[in-house]
Amino acid sequence: MAPPGSGSIFASVPLAAPVAVFKLSADFRADGDPRKVNLGVGAYRTDEGQPWVLPVVRKVEQKIASDTSLNHEYLPILGLPEFRANASRIALGEDSPAIKENRVGGVQSLGGTGALRIGAEFLRRWYNGTNNTATPVYISSPSWENHNSVFGDAGFKDIRAYRYWDAANRGLELKGFLEDLENAPEFSIFILHACAHNPTGTDPTPEQWKQIAAVMKRRFLFPFFDSAYQGFASGCLDRDAWAVRYFVSEGFELFCAQSFSKNFGLYNERVGNLTVVGKDVENVQRVLSQMEKIVRTTWSNPPSLGARIVAATLACPQLFAEWKENVKTMANRVLLMRAELKSRLQALGTPGTWNHITEQIGMFSFTGLNPKQVEYMIKEKHIYLMASGRINMCGLTTKNLDYVANSIHEAVTTI
Repeated sequence: MAPPGSGSIFASVPLAAPVAVFKLSADFRADGDPRKVNLGVGAYRTDEGQPWVLPVVRKVEQKIASDTSLNHEYLPILGLPEFRANASRIALGEDSPAIKENRVGGVQSLGGTGALRIGAEFLRRWYNGTNNTATPVYISSPSWENHNSVFGDAGFKDIRAYRYWDAANRGLELKGFLEDLENAPEFSIFILHACAHNPTGTDPTPEQWKQIAAVMKRRFLFPFFDSAYQGFASGCLDRDAWAVRYFVSEGFELFCAQSFSKNFGLYNERVGNLTVVGKDVENVQRVLSQMEKIVRTTWSNPPSLGARIVAATLACPQLFAEWKENVKTMANRVLLMRAELKSRLQALGTPGTWNHITEQIGMFSFTGLNPKQVEYMIKEKHIYLMASGRINMCGLTTKNLDYVANSIHEAVTTI
Protein backbone atom coordinates (compact mmCIF):
# COMPACT_ATOMS: atom_id res chain seq x y z
CA MET A 1 0.00 0.00 0.00
CA ALA A 2 1.24 3.46 -0.86
CA PRO A 3 2.00 5.80 2.11
CA PRO A 4 -0.52 8.61 2.69
CA GLY A 5 -0.26 11.37 0.13
CA SER A 6 2.06 9.47 -2.21
CA GLY A 7 -0.53 8.42 -4.79
CA SER A 8 -3.48 6.11 -5.34
CA ILE A 9 -3.71 2.85 -3.43
CA PHE A 10 -4.97 1.37 -6.72
CA ALA A 11 -1.88 2.35 -8.71
CA SER A 12 -0.65 -1.26 -8.90
CA VAL A 13 -3.96 -2.59 -10.32
CA PRO A 14 -3.34 -3.82 -13.89
CA LEU A 15 -5.74 -2.75 -16.62
CA ALA A 16 -7.75 -5.83 -17.60
CA ALA A 17 -8.34 -6.69 -21.22
CA PRO A 18 -11.91 -5.91 -22.38
CA VAL A 19 -14.37 -8.78 -22.80
CA ALA A 20 -13.91 -9.81 -26.43
CA VAL A 21 -17.55 -9.97 -27.55
CA PHE A 22 -18.41 -6.59 -25.98
CA LYS A 23 -15.31 -4.94 -27.46
CA LEU A 24 -16.36 -6.31 -30.83
CA SER A 25 -19.77 -4.68 -30.46
CA ALA A 26 -18.17 -1.40 -29.41
CA ASP A 27 -15.91 -1.48 -32.48
CA PHE A 28 -18.95 -2.20 -34.64
CA ARG A 29 -20.86 0.78 -33.24
CA ALA A 30 -17.88 3.07 -33.85
CA ASP A 31 -17.52 1.92 -37.47
CA GLY A 32 -19.03 4.41 -39.90
CA ASP A 33 -19.02 2.12 -42.94
CA PRO A 34 -22.59 1.65 -44.23
CA ARG A 35 -21.85 -1.98 -45.16
CA LYS A 36 -20.96 -3.02 -41.61
CA VAL A 37 -22.44 -6.22 -40.17
CA ASN A 38 -22.30 -7.43 -36.56
CA LEU A 39 -22.05 -11.22 -36.38
CA GLY A 40 -20.52 -11.23 -32.91
CA VAL A 41 -23.25 -10.22 -30.47
CA GLY A 42 -24.87 -13.18 -28.70
CA ALA A 43 -28.46 -11.99 -28.96
CA TYR A 44 -31.40 -12.56 -31.28
CA ARG A 45 -32.04 -10.02 -34.01
CA THR A 46 -34.96 -9.69 -36.43
CA ASP A 47 -34.54 -9.60 -40.20
CA GLU A 48 -34.35 -5.81 -39.78
CA GLY A 49 -31.36 -6.29 -37.45
CA GLN A 50 -33.32 -5.15 -34.38
CA PRO A 51 -33.88 -6.68 -30.92
CA TRP A 52 -37.24 -8.44 -30.58
CA VAL A 53 -39.48 -8.29 -27.54
CA LEU A 54 -41.54 -11.47 -27.66
CA PRO A 55 -45.27 -10.68 -28.05
CA VAL A 56 -46.10 -12.99 -25.15
CA VAL A 57 -43.62 -11.11 -22.96
CA ARG A 58 -45.29 -7.78 -23.85
CA LYS A 59 -48.65 -9.27 -22.92
CA VAL A 60 -47.46 -10.61 -19.56
CA GLU A 61 -45.62 -7.37 -18.73
CA GLN A 62 -48.88 -5.46 -19.16
CA LYS A 63 -50.73 -7.90 -16.91
CA ILE A 64 -48.08 -7.55 -14.22
CA ALA A 65 -48.11 -3.76 -14.48
CA SER A 66 -51.88 -3.65 -13.93
CA ASP A 67 -51.90 -6.16 -11.03
CA THR A 68 -52.33 -3.97 -7.93
CA SER A 69 -51.86 -6.94 -5.61
CA LEU A 70 -48.16 -7.10 -6.43
CA ASN A 71 -45.57 -5.23 -4.40
CA HIS A 72 -41.80 -4.90 -4.10
CA GLU A 73 -41.20 -6.98 -0.99
CA TYR A 74 -38.15 -9.23 -0.94
CA LEU A 75 -38.48 -12.60 -2.60
CA PRO A 76 -37.31 -15.67 -0.67
CA ILE A 77 -33.54 -16.09 -0.84
CA LEU A 78 -33.86 -19.04 -3.23
CA GLY A 79 -36.27 -17.11 -5.43
CA LEU A 80 -39.88 -17.00 -6.58
CA PRO A 81 -41.26 -20.51 -5.84
CA GLU A 82 -43.55 -20.70 -8.89
CA PHE A 83 -40.67 -19.62 -11.14
CA ARG A 84 -38.28 -22.21 -9.73
CA ALA A 85 -40.83 -25.01 -10.01
CA ASN A 86 -41.86 -24.19 -13.58
CA ALA A 87 -38.29 -23.61 -14.75
CA SER A 88 -37.25 -27.04 -13.48
CA ARG A 89 -40.38 -28.55 -15.01
CA ILE A 90 -39.57 -27.44 -18.54
CA ALA A 91 -35.99 -28.64 -18.14
CA LEU A 92 -36.94 -32.09 -16.90
CA GLY A 93 -40.32 -32.59 -18.57
CA GLU A 94 -43.93 -32.90 -17.47
CA ASP A 95 -43.58 -36.59 -16.62
CA SER A 96 -40.14 -36.46 -15.00
CA PRO A 97 -39.74 -39.24 -12.43
CA ALA A 98 -37.44 -36.97 -10.42
CA ILE A 99 -40.18 -34.33 -10.09
CA LYS A 100 -42.82 -36.94 -9.22
CA GLU A 101 -40.50 -38.34 -6.54
CA ASN A 102 -39.93 -34.84 -5.11
CA ARG A 103 -36.15 -34.97 -5.56
CA VAL A 104 -35.77 -31.80 -7.61
CA GLY A 105 -34.98 -28.33 -6.33
CA GLY A 106 -34.37 -24.96 -7.94
CA VAL A 107 -32.44 -21.80 -7.16
CA GLN A 108 -33.40 -18.58 -8.95
CA SER A 109 -30.24 -16.92 -10.17
CA LEU A 110 -28.90 -13.89 -12.00
CA GLY A 111 -29.03 -15.43 -15.45
CA GLY A 112 -27.36 -18.64 -16.50
CA THR A 113 -24.01 -17.27 -15.32
CA GLY A 114 -25.38 -16.86 -11.81
CA ALA A 115 -26.69 -20.43 -11.86
CA LEU A 116 -23.26 -21.69 -12.90
CA ARG A 117 -21.57 -19.66 -10.19
CA ILE A 118 -23.86 -20.83 -7.37
CA GLY A 119 -23.44 -24.41 -8.55
CA ALA A 120 -19.67 -24.02 -8.77
CA GLU A 121 -19.46 -22.46 -5.31
CA PHE A 122 -21.50 -25.30 -3.83
CA LEU A 123 -19.45 -28.01 -5.55
CA ARG A 124 -16.16 -26.48 -4.43
CA ARG A 125 -17.39 -26.45 -0.83
CA TRP A 126 -19.45 -29.62 -0.56
CA TYR A 127 -19.16 -31.98 -3.55
CA ASN A 128 -17.91 -35.46 -2.56
CA GLY A 129 -16.61 -34.09 0.73
CA THR A 130 -15.50 -30.59 1.64
CA ASN A 131 -13.04 -28.12 0.12
CA ASN A 132 -12.82 -29.65 -3.34
CA THR A 133 -10.39 -27.17 -4.88
CA ALA A 134 -8.33 -30.04 -6.30
CA THR A 135 -11.30 -31.80 -7.93
CA PRO A 136 -10.81 -31.73 -11.71
CA VAL A 137 -13.36 -29.68 -13.65
CA TYR A 138 -13.54 -30.55 -17.35
CA ILE A 139 -14.69 -27.94 -19.88
CA SER A 140 -15.12 -28.62 -23.60
CA SER A 141 -12.51 -27.42 -26.06
CA PRO A 142 -13.66 -24.95 -27.22
CA SER A 143 -16.35 -23.60 -24.91
CA TRP A 144 -18.01 -20.39 -23.83
CA GLU A 145 -15.15 -18.36 -22.35
CA ASN A 146 -17.01 -17.69 -19.09
CA HIS A 147 -17.04 -21.37 -18.11
CA ASN A 148 -13.35 -21.37 -17.26
CA SER A 149 -13.58 -18.05 -15.44
CA VAL A 150 -16.62 -19.01 -13.34
CA PHE A 151 -15.11 -22.22 -12.05
CA GLY A 152 -11.66 -20.69 -11.59
CA ASP A 153 -13.09 -17.78 -9.61
CA ALA A 154 -15.10 -20.24 -7.50
CA GLY A 155 -11.81 -21.71 -6.32
CA PHE A 156 -11.22 -24.79 -8.48
CA LYS A 157 -7.50 -25.18 -9.17
CA ASP A 158 -7.53 -28.04 -11.68
CA ILE A 159 -9.54 -26.99 -14.74
CA ARG A 160 -8.97 -29.21 -17.76
CA ALA A 161 -10.17 -29.33 -21.35
CA TYR A 162 -11.92 -32.30 -22.91
CA ARG A 163 -11.85 -32.83 -26.65
CA TYR A 164 -15.01 -31.78 -28.43
CA TRP A 165 -14.47 -30.06 -31.79
CA ASP A 166 -13.02 -31.87 -34.77
CA ALA A 167 -11.63 -28.97 -36.81
CA ALA A 168 -10.68 -31.11 -39.81
CA ASN A 169 -14.17 -32.55 -40.24
CA ARG A 170 -15.98 -29.59 -38.69
CA GLY A 171 -17.98 -31.77 -36.34
CA LEU A 172 -17.95 -33.56 -32.99
CA GLU A 173 -14.73 -35.27 -31.88
CA LEU A 174 -16.60 -38.14 -30.22
CA LYS A 175 -13.67 -40.53 -29.97
CA GLY A 176 -11.51 -37.99 -28.16
CA PHE A 177 -14.44 -36.94 -25.98
CA LEU A 178 -15.05 -40.52 -24.85
CA GLU A 179 -11.34 -41.13 -24.26
CA ASP A 180 -11.13 -38.05 -22.05
CA LEU A 181 -14.14 -39.28 -20.07
CA GLU A 182 -12.49 -42.68 -19.63
CA ASN A 183 -9.22 -41.12 -18.45
CA ALA A 184 -10.74 -38.56 -16.07
CA PRO A 185 -10.30 -39.27 -12.36
CA GLU A 186 -13.41 -40.60 -10.67
CA PHE A 187 -15.76 -37.90 -9.36
CA SER A 188 -14.46 -35.31 -11.81
CA ILE A 189 -16.97 -32.63 -12.80
CA PHE A 190 -17.89 -32.25 -16.49
CA ILE A 191 -19.53 -29.11 -17.86
CA LEU A 192 -21.89 -30.24 -20.64
CA HIS A 193 -23.83 -28.05 -23.07
CA ALA A 194 -27.44 -29.26 -23.05
CA CYS A 195 -28.00 -28.14 -26.65
CA ALA A 196 -26.70 -25.65 -29.22
CA HIS A 197 -23.10 -25.96 -28.06
CA ASN A 198 -21.43 -22.56 -27.74
CA PRO A 199 -19.43 -21.75 -29.82
CA THR A 200 -19.50 -24.67 -32.26
CA GLY A 201 -23.25 -25.25 -32.69
CA THR A 202 -22.39 -28.98 -32.82
CA ASP A 203 -24.29 -31.33 -30.49
CA PRO A 204 -24.03 -35.07 -29.88
CA THR A 205 -26.87 -37.15 -31.30
CA PRO A 206 -29.10 -39.05 -28.85
CA GLU A 207 -27.09 -42.22 -29.51
CA GLN A 208 -23.86 -40.36 -28.84
CA TRP A 209 -25.30 -38.88 -25.65
CA LYS A 210 -26.09 -42.44 -24.54
CA GLN A 211 -22.44 -43.40 -25.04
CA ILE A 212 -21.32 -40.33 -23.10
CA ALA A 213 -23.73 -41.08 -20.25
CA ALA A 214 -22.65 -44.72 -20.05
CA VAL A 215 -19.01 -43.78 -19.54
CA MET A 216 -19.85 -41.05 -17.04
CA LYS A 217 -22.01 -43.44 -15.04
CA ARG A 218 -19.32 -46.11 -14.95
CA ARG A 219 -16.58 -43.62 -14.06
CA PHE A 220 -18.64 -41.80 -11.37
CA LEU A 221 -18.37 -38.45 -13.16
CA PHE A 222 -20.66 -35.54 -12.28
CA PRO A 223 -22.69 -33.88 -15.06
CA PHE A 224 -23.23 -30.14 -14.79
CA PHE A 225 -25.39 -29.09 -17.74
CA ASP A 226 -25.51 -25.56 -19.08
CA SER A 227 -28.87 -25.05 -20.80
CA ALA A 228 -28.89 -21.58 -22.37
CA TYR A 229 -30.93 -22.27 -25.52
CA GLN A 230 -33.81 -24.65 -24.74
CA GLY A 231 -36.42 -24.25 -27.49
CA PHE A 232 -34.27 -21.67 -29.24
CA ALA A 233 -32.03 -24.33 -30.80
CA SER A 234 -34.47 -26.57 -32.67
CA GLY A 235 -37.77 -24.84 -31.97
CA CYS A 236 -38.80 -27.80 -29.77
CA LEU A 237 -38.43 -27.63 -25.98
CA ASP A 238 -38.46 -31.39 -25.56
CA ARG A 239 -35.87 -32.06 -28.25
CA ASP A 240 -33.49 -29.47 -26.82
CA ALA A 241 -33.79 -30.95 -23.31
CA TRP A 242 -33.31 -34.55 -24.43
CA ALA A 243 -29.81 -34.99 -23.02
CA VAL A 244 -30.65 -33.62 -19.57
CA ARG A 245 -33.75 -35.79 -19.33
CA TYR A 246 -31.89 -38.89 -20.47
CA PHE A 247 -29.23 -38.43 -17.78
CA VAL A 248 -31.98 -38.07 -15.16
CA SER A 249 -33.64 -41.26 -16.44
CA GLU A 250 -30.28 -43.03 -16.01
CA GLY A 251 -30.24 -42.17 -12.30
CA PHE A 252 -27.66 -39.37 -12.30
CA GLU A 253 -27.56 -36.71 -9.63
CA LEU A 254 -26.86 -33.54 -11.57
CA PHE A 255 -27.05 -29.78 -11.85
CA CYS A 256 -28.58 -27.89 -14.77
CA ALA A 257 -27.97 -24.15 -15.15
CA GLN A 258 -30.84 -22.57 -17.10
CA SER A 259 -30.94 -19.20 -18.80
CA PHE A 260 -34.06 -17.43 -20.04
CA SER A 261 -32.15 -14.67 -21.81
CA LYS A 262 -32.38 -16.20 -25.28
CA ASN A 263 -35.66 -18.14 -25.28
CA PHE A 264 -37.61 -15.31 -23.58
CA GLY A 265 -35.53 -12.43 -24.94
CA LEU A 266 -35.05 -11.26 -21.34
CA TYR A 267 -31.35 -10.44 -21.70
CA ASN A 268 -31.20 -7.52 -19.29
CA GLU A 269 -33.56 -9.00 -16.69
CA ARG A 270 -30.98 -11.69 -15.81
CA VAL A 271 -33.42 -14.56 -15.34
CA GLY A 272 -31.82 -17.91 -14.54
CA ASN A 273 -32.43 -21.05 -12.53
CA LEU A 274 -30.21 -23.80 -11.16
CA THR A 275 -32.07 -27.10 -11.24
CA VAL A 276 -30.77 -29.66 -8.75
CA VAL A 277 -31.59 -33.35 -9.16
CA GLY A 278 -30.70 -35.59 -6.21
CA LYS A 279 -31.20 -39.18 -5.12
CA ASP A 280 -33.99 -38.30 -2.68
CA VAL A 281 -35.78 -35.39 -1.07
CA GLU A 282 -33.49 -35.28 1.97
CA ASN A 283 -30.36 -34.88 -0.15
CA VAL A 284 -31.95 -32.12 -2.20
CA GLN A 285 -33.01 -30.28 0.96
CA ARG A 286 -29.47 -30.42 2.31
CA VAL A 287 -28.07 -29.08 -0.95
CA LEU A 288 -30.59 -26.23 -1.10
CA SER A 289 -29.90 -25.29 2.52
CA GLN A 290 -26.25 -24.73 1.69
CA MET A 291 -27.05 -22.95 -1.57
CA GLU A 292 -29.27 -20.59 0.40
CA LYS A 293 -26.24 -19.57 2.45
CA ILE A 294 -24.16 -19.02 -0.69
CA VAL A 295 -26.90 -16.89 -2.30
CA ARG A 296 -27.27 -14.85 0.89
CA THR A 297 -23.68 -13.62 0.66
CA THR A 298 -23.69 -13.30 -3.13
CA TRP A 299 -26.82 -11.30 -4.05
CA SER A 300 -28.96 -11.89 -0.95
CA ASN A 301 -32.30 -11.93 -2.82
CA PRO A 302 -33.05 -12.19 -6.55
CA PRO A 303 -35.03 -9.62 -8.58
CA SER A 304 -38.68 -10.34 -9.28
CA LEU A 305 -39.86 -8.91 -12.61
CA GLY A 306 -38.17 -11.33 -15.02
CA ALA A 307 -39.03 -14.30 -12.83
CA ARG A 308 -42.67 -13.23 -12.68
CA ILE A 309 -42.81 -12.93 -16.48
CA VAL A 310 -41.40 -16.43 -16.96
CA ALA A 311 -43.48 -18.00 -14.18
CA ALA A 312 -46.75 -16.49 -15.43
CA THR A 313 -46.02 -17.64 -18.99
CA LEU A 314 -45.04 -21.18 -18.09
CA ALA A 315 -47.92 -21.69 -15.65
CA CYS A 316 -50.73 -20.67 -18.04
CA PRO A 317 -51.50 -23.18 -20.84
CA GLN A 318 -52.55 -20.45 -23.29
CA LEU A 319 -49.52 -18.25 -22.63
CA PHE A 320 -47.24 -21.28 -22.66
CA ALA A 321 -48.54 -22.27 -26.10
CA GLU A 322 -48.08 -18.69 -27.34
CA TRP A 323 -44.52 -18.61 -25.97
CA LYS A 324 -43.62 -21.85 -27.76
CA GLU A 325 -44.79 -20.28 -31.04
CA ASN A 326 -42.68 -17.19 -30.35
CA VAL A 327 -39.66 -19.38 -29.68
CA LYS A 328 -40.31 -21.33 -32.87
CA THR A 329 -40.38 -18.04 -34.81
CA MET A 330 -36.87 -17.27 -33.61
CA ALA A 331 -35.56 -20.78 -34.20
CA ASN A 332 -37.01 -20.90 -37.71
CA ARG A 333 -35.37 -17.62 -38.66
CA VAL A 334 -31.99 -18.98 -37.55
CA LEU A 335 -32.55 -22.20 -39.51
CA LEU A 336 -33.47 -20.17 -42.60
CA MET A 337 -30.33 -18.04 -42.34
CA ARG A 338 -28.22 -21.19 -42.07
CA ALA A 339 -29.76 -22.66 -45.21
CA GLU A 340 -29.44 -19.40 -47.15
CA LEU A 341 -25.80 -18.83 -46.21
CA LYS A 342 -24.83 -22.39 -47.11
CA SER A 343 -26.60 -22.23 -50.48
CA ARG A 344 -24.87 -18.96 -51.35
CA LEU A 345 -21.41 -20.25 -50.45
CA GLN A 346 -22.00 -23.40 -52.48
CA ALA A 347 -23.28 -21.37 -55.44
CA LEU A 348 -20.14 -19.25 -55.31
CA GLY A 349 -18.00 -22.38 -55.32
CA THR A 350 -16.29 -21.34 -52.10
CA PRO A 351 -13.50 -23.85 -51.38
CA GLY A 352 -14.15 -26.41 -48.67
CA THR A 353 -17.28 -28.05 -47.36
CA TRP A 354 -20.07 -25.91 -45.95
CA ASN A 355 -22.46 -28.64 -44.85
CA HIS A 356 -21.58 -27.87 -41.24
CA ILE A 357 -23.46 -24.57 -41.51
CA THR A 358 -26.78 -26.44 -41.60
CA GLU A 359 -25.63 -29.44 -39.57
CA GLN A 360 -24.87 -27.18 -36.61
CA ILE A 361 -27.71 -25.84 -34.50
CA GLY A 362 -28.64 -22.83 -32.42
CA MET A 363 -27.55 -19.24 -32.50
CA PHE A 364 -23.87 -19.78 -33.31
CA SER A 365 -21.94 -21.34 -36.15
CA PHE A 366 -18.27 -22.26 -36.11
CA THR A 367 -17.51 -21.27 -39.69
CA GLY A 368 -14.01 -22.68 -39.93
CA LEU A 369 -12.53 -19.29 -40.84
CA ASN A 370 -9.03 -18.88 -39.43
CA PRO A 371 -7.81 -15.79 -37.49
CA LYS A 372 -6.22 -14.20 -40.57
CA GLN A 373 -9.43 -14.60 -42.55
CA VAL A 374 -11.41 -13.16 -39.63
CA GLU A 375 -9.05 -10.18 -39.54
CA TYR A 376 -9.64 -9.65 -43.26
CA MET A 377 -13.41 -9.80 -42.73
CA ILE A 378 -13.27 -7.15 -40.02
CA LYS A 379 -10.70 -4.76 -41.49
CA GLU A 380 -11.55 -4.99 -45.17
CA LYS A 381 -15.23 -5.91 -45.16
CA HIS A 382 -16.42 -4.37 -41.87
CA ILE A 383 -18.02 -7.69 -40.88
CA TYR A 384 -17.47 -8.24 -37.17
CA LEU A 385 -17.08 -11.79 -35.83
CA MET A 386 -15.10 -13.57 -33.12
CA ALA A 387 -11.44 -14.43 -33.75
CA SER A 388 -12.39 -18.12 -33.48
CA GLY A 389 -14.54 -17.78 -36.61
CA ARG A 390 -17.77 -18.02 -34.61
CA ILE A 391 -20.68 -16.08 -36.03
CA ASN A 392 -24.12 -15.30 -34.67
CA MET A 393 -26.58 -16.48 -37.32
CA CYS A 394 -29.10 -13.86 -36.10
CA GLY A 395 -26.78 -11.15 -37.41
CA LEU A 396 -27.56 -12.34 -40.93
CA THR A 397 -30.53 -10.81 -42.73
CA THR A 398 -32.04 -11.07 -46.19
CA LYS A 399 -30.39 -7.70 -46.89
CA ASN A 400 -26.82 -8.62 -45.94
CA LEU A 401 -26.64 -12.33 -46.83
CA ASP A 402 -25.17 -11.78 -50.28
CA TYR A 403 -22.57 -9.35 -48.97
CA VAL A 404 -21.53 -11.68 -46.13
CA ALA A 405 -21.35 -14.73 -48.40
CA ASN A 406 -19.27 -12.89 -50.99
CA SER A 407 -16.99 -11.61 -48.26
CA ILE A 408 -16.46 -15.10 -46.84
CA HIS A 409 -15.70 -16.32 -50.37
CA GLU A 410 -13.12 -13.57 -50.80
CA ALA A 411 -11.53 -14.28 -47.43
CA VAL A 412 -11.24 -18.01 -48.12
CA THR A 413 -9.90 -17.61 -51.65
CA THR A 414 -7.44 -14.78 -50.99
CA ILE A 415 -6.10 -15.39 -47.48
